[in-house]
Amino acid sequence: MRQLTRYEGLHCANCGALMQGEFCHECGQAIHSVLKPMRHMAEEAVETLLHIDSRILRTLPALFLKPGLLTLEYFAGRRMRYIAPFRLMFVLCLLSFFVLHLATSAAISHSVEQRQQQALLDRGDDFAQAASAEEVRRLLERKTNALDAVRTFGSDAMAAQALDVQQRLRSAANRRLAELHAPPLPPAAAAPIERRAAGTRVQPLHVAWLPAFANQRLTAAFQHIGDNLHAYRHGDAASREAAKERMVNGVFSKLPGAMLVLVPIYALLLKLFYVFKRRIYMEHLIVVLHSHAFLFLWLLLCTLLSLLAGWLEPHAPWTTTPLNWLERLLVLWAPLYLLLMQKRVYRQGWPMTLLKFWFIGWCYFWLLVLVLMVAAALGMAG
Repeated sequence: MRQLTRYEGLHCANCGALMQGEFCHECGQAIHSVLKPMRHMAEEAVETLLHIDSRILRTLPALFLKPGLLTLEYFAGRRMRYIAPFRLMFVLCLLSFFVLHLATSAAISHSVEQRQQQALLDRGDDFAQAASAEEVRRLLERKTNALDAVRTFGSDAMAAQALDVQQRLRSAANRRLAELHAPPLPPAAAAPIERRAAGTRVQPLHVAWLPAFANQRLTAAFQHIGDNLHAYRHGDAASREAAKERMVNGVFSKLPGAMLVLVPIYALLLKLFYVFKRRIYMEHLIVVLHSHAFLFLWLLLCTLLSLLAGWLEPHAPWTTTPLNWLERLLVLWAPLYLLLMQKRVYRQGWPMTLLKFWFIGWCYFWLLVLVLMVAAALGMAG
């Protein structure tokens, strides 16, 4: 519990004004010294953390379940009990994209593992259905490419098993070729697969109204995009995986910044559609910050729910149906929440609110598509 302290007769060390409390009423500097023992710093850190936690418990349920409440509370001046709008949106933005990146990476890894396991389980029974020697060779090439990926990215045990399966596939293919009275396969090459050459060089870009360094950056970005796409399409298994990882990581690293670009544009849209409400631009900006904070929280919950459903499905199949219904309810809640928030904050009739909601949503959708495309291009250029 804080102790009562008297400040009569004390002067501010910064401007010399007579102190009337903990903070100087002239310059705002605190009377307390920042040179404190570690014990006091630890106490303040714990106090700050608990204070933030209490605000989180008040902010997140209100943000997700009560459309427009945080915005109206902010306009009414009741701000200290909730997390500030920009900090709330920024933290939820980073957290949601971080979890989405983990989920996407896990899904890609799971897909790769499934392909590897399927390749290892293939024993060459399909060769009996081949009607020609050319079909046998195409089928063997497809199966061998899958096994090359297993040998490149799998464990040592899987790589050894893949080599054994590859030899069995060649034996099965040779047996089918003998049945078709076709020449056998040539001996397998022991040399490793060589990487293909890098993509073609991009011609230097020149935009007349841009400075030279901007044209150089654009040229380098397009060159990186071309190299990544060339490696992903035409490279061997290792180069394809590396290019895919570069592009995915690059896109997710650009998404938070790209979403921040939408905030002032979305606020400008609200300003234009509600110009007769005589609200200043900052009020529309607060509405947008809370709207995006809700969307990022919604995206985070959807991602976590999808991960939970995928984890529970093998162990508790009975949870699949209720979790699927919960996911559908979450999807429906997002547009309904934004509509109710717009109605509650701007206080217009339902016909006008629905009309403006549709137009604003249509404009925002295409802005979002454009921003995501730019973010994807920048990420692929990484």
